[in-house]
Amino acid sequence: MTVLYTTDHEWLRIEGDVATVGVTDYAQTQLGDVVFVDLPKVGRVVKKAEAAAVVESVKAASDVYAPISGEVIAVNDALGADPALVNSDPAGSAWFFKIRMADRSELNGLMDEAAYKAHTG
Repeated sequence: MTVLYTTDHEWLRIEGDVATVGVTDYAQTQLGDVVFVDLPKVGRVVKKAEAAAVVESVKAASDVYAPISGEVIAVNDALGADPALVNSDPAGSAWFFKIRMADRSELNGLMDEAAYKAHTG
């Protein structure tokens, strides 16, 4: 399992040809208290860097971008019932969606944890 990060503060956990996507702890701190999450539909095909979900906080609404192209194969319905999970467990139970990757070469250019920490530092 590999974890990579985008400059837009999404994380992806790569397992085989599936990427699980969420927002980083840094992102949830910037957002403040999350009150609503709008997830993509299962079966939707997304392109890398396309807005795939929306997270709304008491401060603002922000897009969550697809870090890689592919088909959405699962969404985290728990976020609809409890959007505050994004604040309490952003790297764990608050994953947003899973994508079956179309092109692994799109992973090139994403950051590992050390590079992401330097990016946000």
